[in-house]
Amino acid sequence: MAEQNWVIRTKRADFDALSEQFHIDPVVARIMVNRDIEESRFQSFLHPELEALYDPFLMEDMNQAVRIIIHDIEEGYPIRIVSDYDVDGVMSNYILYKGFRRIGADVDYVIPHRVKDGYGINEEIIEKAAKDGIHTIVTCDNGIAASDALAKAKELGLTVVVTDHHQVPFTMEGENKQYILPPADAILNPKKESCHYPFDDLCGAGVAYKLIDALYQKRGVPKEELYSLLEFVAIATICDVVSLQDENRIFVVKGLERLNHSKNNGLRSLIRVNELSDVNIDAYHVGFKLGPCINASGRLESAVASMKLLLEEDTEAAMTKAMQIRAMNEERKEMTLRGVEKAREYLQNAIQMKVFVIYLPDCHESLAGIIAGRIREEYHHPVLVVVNGEEAGVLKGSGRSIEEYHMFDALSECSDLLLRFGGHAMAAGFSIRKDNLEAFTQQINERCTLSEQAFIPKIRIDVPMPISYIREDLIEEIENLAPFGKGNEKPIFAQKDLNVLSAKILGKDQTVVKVTLESKDGFVGEGIYFQAEEFSNNIIQWFGQEEYDKLLHGWLNNVVLNIVYYPVINEFNGNRSIQLQIKRYSMATVREVL
Repeated sequence: MAEQNWVIRTKRADFDALSEQFHIDPVVARIMVNRDIEESRFQSFLHPELEALYDPFLMEDMNQAVRIIIHDIEEGYPIRIVSDYDVDGVMSNYILYKGFRRIGADVDYVIPHRVKDGYGINEEIIEKAAKDGIHTIVTCDNGIAASDALAKAKELGLTVVVTDHHQVPFTMEGENKQYILPPADAILNPKKESCHYPFDDLCGAGVAYKLIDALYQKRGVPKEELYSLLEFVAIATICDVVSLQDENRIFVVKGLERLNHSKNNGLRSLIRVNELSDVNIDAYHVGFKLGPCINASGRLESAVASMKLLLEEDTEAAMTKAMQIRAMNEERKEMTLRGVEKAREYLQNAIQMKVFVIYLPDCHESLAGIIAGRIREEYHHPVLVVVNGEEAGVLKGSGRSIEEYHMFDALSECSDLLLRFGGHAMAAGFSIRKDNLEAFTQQINERCTLSEQAFIPKIRIDVPMPISYIREDLIEEIENLAPFGKGNEKPIFAQKDLNVLSAKILGKDQTVVKVTLESKDGFVGEGIYFQAEEFSNNIIQWFGQEEYDKLLHGWLNNVVLNIVYYPVINEFNGNRSIQLQIKRYSMATVREVL
C-alpha cells in the first residue's frame, strides 16, 4: 500500500447544539461542518427543495439573453446551438433545444467533432452558420474563451449568446489579472467577476437550465414542464464533477428522483442496456455507467449520436441507438486500459518530474483526459497527457490535477508556448507545436513550487469513531447526506488499534477478504476489504507468515490494525447486519493535523 497521510478533520462547532437544533446525530452535524456547510444552510441541505433554487434573473445578462431569444422567436429568426461534446455539453444542448422548441423557436444544433473541430466553437462553425442564414448563435458549455471566433461572428453580423461555466481567460499585468470576455451580445457565466449570482459552481447544463427557467417564466410555461429537464441537469452535474452543494445538490437530488422514473426514451433505453432497470439509480450509476456511455460517442465518433439518442421518440430505435453507444463505451474502456499501460511505461523511462507530461503519440486524442485522470489517481501528481493532433506538427494535451496545484493557472504561466488552452483548477486542455513540447515540459516543471509532501495523498477522516458507536439509524442518517461527490465527499471514519480476530478470503476470484474486528472495549464487528491479495501480502510483511496463518484459522494472534472505513447495512438472505467497508488500513498511528 502506497504511502499516505491520515488526517483528521478538526473543524470546530457546537455539534451537540446542532444535533439538537436539526434533529440529527452529532456525527452527522460534524460531517456537515467538515463540508463547510454554514448553519444557515443546514436545513436546505438536509431537505433540498426546488423552491430554494435561485431566481435566474440574478445572473448577469440574463434579461438581455431572454430579450434576444424572445425577439428571435417573434421575428421568426433561426437560432443555432453550439455545444461541447462531453456529457455536460450534450445535456446543455438538449436542455436548450427542448426549451427553445417548447416556446416556438426555429432552432437547430451543432456539436463540434472532438478531433476534426477541437473544443468549443470555431471560425468554421461561425462561417457555416452565416452561410446557413442563422441569426443567433447560442453556445453552451463553451464560448467564454472563444474571443477570436465570436469576433468573427460579430463581423458577419450574427447575434451571439454565450452560456458557459468555465473560468474566464485572463492575462497578468503585474500582480493583477485582466479578464478577457468574448465580444458576445449576452454572456451567462456565474464565474464572471462582474456577475453576482449567489452560486458560481453550476455546470454548463445548470446555466442552460437557468436560461430556460427565465424564458419559461416570461412565456408562462408551467413549472412542471421546466422540472422535466432536471434529470438532464443532474446527469451533467454529476459527470462534470462540480460541487454537490447549494443549487447543485437540489439539481442532483431532484433530478435523480426523476431519472428513476424517466419518460425519455433514450435514457430509459440506456438504463436498460446497462442492466439498471431494477436498480435505484444513484450518483454512482450516473458517473460510472450512464455518463461514460454518453461520453463515448463524443470520444470515438461524434457526440451527435448521444444527442440523437436523447431526442429519439421511437422505443425500438432508441434501444438500437443505446446498444450502439454502449458498444462504443466498451471499446473505449479497452483502449483506455492500453493507454494507461503505455503511460506507465513512459514514466519508467522519463526523467523525474513534478508535473507529469506524458507524450503518447499513438493514443486516441479523446482518451488523453481519461488516461491523465487514471495516472493522477495512481501517482498523485498533476498529469498532462499529450497526443498527436490532426494538424501536422501540432499536439493536443489534456490534464488532470491534484488539489494543491491549479492547472489552469499553471498553463497560463506557460501560455507563450501554447497555441490554445482552457479549463479550470483540476482539469485543462491545450494545443502546442511539437517543437515546443520539450521546452514546455521543462518550463511547467521549473515553475512548479509543490513540495514532495504534496505528492503523498491525504486521507481525510471525518470522525475517529469507535465501531461500537455505529447503529443502523446512524447509517441511515449518513446516507441521507447523499449524493456524494465533489464538495460533499462520502464521509469516512477511523478507529485505531483493532484486533483482527479472523480473516476469510471470499468470492469466485478470491478477491474479497472478510475480517472480524475487536476494539479495546471488547466490541466485535465485521469488516470487508476488496483487495484480498494485497491485504494478505501486507499482513505477512508486517506480522509474519505464522500470524497470517493464525488469522485464517481464527486462532489467537497478534495482528492489530488501524482502519479507515465507511459503515453500511448488509442485507443477506433476509438478515440485516452492520458491516464496515474498509477503505484503508495501517499499522501506523493516525496523525492529527490541527
